[in-house]
Amino acid sequence: MPTLNSLATRLSLLFALVSVLLLGSIGTYLYHSLTREIAWRDDQMLHGRLERMEALLHDSESIAMLHQRPHLYANMLGNRDSLLWILDSEGKVLIDVNPSDLPIPELPMTPTVRFSDTPDPIQARLAWHTLEQDGRPLTLVAGKLLNERNQMLAAYRLKLWVALVTGALLAFLLGWGVSRQGLQPLSRLAEQANRIDIRQLDRRLDVAGETKEISLLSQGLNRMLDRLEEGFSQLSRHSADMAHELRTPLTNLLGQTQHTLRRERNDVEYRQVLESNIEEYERLSRMIDSLLFLARTESPSSDIPYERVDLGELATQLCDYFEGMAEDDDRTLINHTSGSVLANRDLLRTALANLIANALHHGRTGTPIGIYTKSVENQIELHIHNHGSVISPDDLPRVFERFYRCDPARSGVAGSGGLGLAIVRSIAQWHKGDVLVESDADKGTTFKLILRMNDTR
Repeated sequence: MPTLNSLATRLSLLFALVSVLLLGSIGTYLYHSLTREIAWRDDQMLHGRLERMEALLHDSESIAMLHQRPHLYANMLGNRDSLLWILDSEGKVLIDVNPSDLPIPELPMTPTVRFSDTPDPIQARLAWHTLEQDGRPLTLVAGKLLNERNQMLAAYRLKLWVALVTGALLAFLLGWGVSRQGLQPLSRLAEQANRIDIRQLDRRLDVAGETKEISLLSQGLNRMLDRLEEGFSQLSRHSADMAHELRTPLTNLLGQTQHTLRRERNDVEYRQVLESNIEEYERLSRMIDSLLFLARTESPSSDIPYERVDLGELATQLCDYFEGMAEDDDRTLINHTSGSVLANRDLLRTALANLIANALHHGRTGTPIGIYTKSVENQIELHIHNHGSVISPDDLPRVFERFYRCDPARSGVAGSGGLGLAIVRSIAQWHKGDVLVESDADKGTTFKLILRMNDTR
């Protein structure tokens, strides 16, 4: 049973509506054309009747003889729908052929033929004109009752309405059948999509043999399924990594506490245990803060302030901050940054600090860390370069994932709980930018933070 929620039904209704408009327009045109044609023929008939009456008057010997033989005109007209009056200059009726007893209209005298319709209740079409007969003006009036014409037009209108309703119904039924047939590929697509659930995200929609539109839709849905599958895989990995990261400090806390409580200890031993526990608590706190920071940057509020940030000044401040850590490892920070971007200063400082800390953590002792900028069209690239262990090509696309480790030695930014580079990527994406990494045994490793020079938000 068709319902309005069905696309086939809606298409059928639209098809029926278009058919009604088309058939109605054609029917209206034909009706008005027929009406004009009948009216024109009636006018031509009345005009010819006036000419014949005028010729008959000219052939008559006197108006008196015409008045004595009115049946001549009645016989000539030959039906009860025809009217004829001959009026003198004073409006007196000389000849009266009026089977329907229509009131004699008051018509102005005119030398040319004119036409007019009488008002209800008895409608008639009249034609008249004035001529000279034996030195006196006579008005010839010929008419025809419109009952027959109106009845014929009414019957024609009824047929048009019947044809219109029938055509609309047939158009709806045919349109519904055609729509159902045409939407079968969409039904097949829906059946395939319904068979895909969270445990079968590797399945894809079949696009072979389908129409172009359905094929394009299927391809788009397949790309969406690819993203969903990747998202669920990342979510599963993040959950497993998060559980591992949280389990390690919790296991340490639980083990130390259980070991301490096995026997009585002095104040110094208890203090040492508490100080050790504080380190684990701080590690957990930093990890939770990083997770909360990621959540805020991935779903940011619109009220985070933006300002023009001088990259040279910001990099100089961070180099001063990390200078002590670099000197402890016999390393130097080389700053060649310039330019400015429209960004949130605190978020940008956090991203750059994480990248410098990552370079300090993974670079080789005694090697410099280069920080410089490069302008490309309307973007500015902030490069942080270091010489350290090479990141394999398989690990390059995943270094910005949460808790991801290329190997046990690369445990992420120190103190970030494996979330430092993930925070950098979230900050870059929040600023409508990106972050990339290149790693080569000869050239070293370079992280590129790409930002817009003029970010209009």
